[in-house]
Amino acid sequence: MRRRGFKFRIFIFIAVVAFAYLRKCSQEEVNPYTGKTQAISLSPEQEIAIGLQSAPGMAQQHGGLHPDNRYQALVDNVGQKLVNNSIAKETPYKYEFHLLADERTINAFALPGGQIFITYALFSKLENEDQLAGVLGHEIGHVLGKHSNERITDANFWKVIAMGSSAIDMGDVAQQIGQGQLLQNGRGDELESDELGVLFMINAGYNPHELIGVMKILKAAAGPNQIPEFQSTHPDPENRIEKIKEAINKYKNAS
Repeated sequence: MRRRGFKFRIFIFIAVVAFAYLRKCSQEEVNPYTGKTQAISLSPEQEIAIGLQSAPGMAQQHGGLHPDNRYQALVDNVGQKLVNNSIAKETPYKYEFHLLADERTINAFALPGGQIFITYALFSKLENEDQLAGVLGHEIGHVLGKHSNERITDANFWKVIAMGSSAIDMGDVAQQIGQGQLLQNGRGDELESDELGVLFMINAGYNPHELIGVMKILKAAAGPNQIPEFQSTHPDPENRIEKIKEAINKYKNAS
């Protein structure tokens, strides 16, 4: 009876895995902005809705919006210049750029659908408008790359696998594998966004070499106790610099 029960659990597990795999395959499509094939489960309208719904809470976590309208206007102007001179203008996304009051967390991030944020802690360390363009161009790249959409789809895939794995006491293993996959995708997302950021900077008339300056600022901010690359969703700044140089040569030679 135990053997029969175990065989039944194996059958359930295989059926769940097959279902999850086939569903993910059916969600694959070519990203019209990057040419990359991705498993996508959210429509642009859903991405926009998620971003708009999440934006107030994200701002609140970072002390709200920065009160200086001059700084906010600069962020808006640079962000819109990048959008208006790139393929981003042709997308259905609604781009809004927010300067957060947070003076301690050096960060910038994008929500699905076009809500883009930069903390004052990072903004205040930037040396010129070109570096600001590099940061915002990178975040626009995340939106166009549908990276959040892809991660949500991956997460749902591994949740289903974990449910099936629980039938044979392998749920923890499946969850760990899923987390590793998401970590790997995160690094690829950053490198893709760096390359897109370079392209957007060039198209908008900014100096793409200043994105290298941003990487140096991030490396200096991390200090000597920087988290090893394999433990982080972000590639090491030195590795990113090499990829940025390659992207600059690629797009400069193409123009």
